[in-house]
Amino acid sequence: MAASVLNTPVAVSASIQVVRVFVRLRQLLASHVELSRKLDSLEARFAEHDKKLVVVFDAIRQLMNPPQPEKKGRIGFHAIK
Repeated sequence: MAASVLNTPVAVSASIQVVRVFVRLRQLLASHVELSRKLDSLEARFAEHDKKLVVVFDAIRQLMNPPQPEKKGRIGFHAIK
């Protein structure tokens, strides 16, 4: 971390913020797993009653997946072979 190299209040504050971000990220990932588990139990309970709910559960699962990054072209000069 920055505080181990630089002993300034700004470096210490930045290191604390980085740790807080990683803790929050871990909490979000854990809640994602919990949400997925709850959806599985709801889907098992209601899929028998109404087939249209399956479409809703599939749409929610697709929204939970992160978007795929777009491929961008390379920047700079390219050698012609």
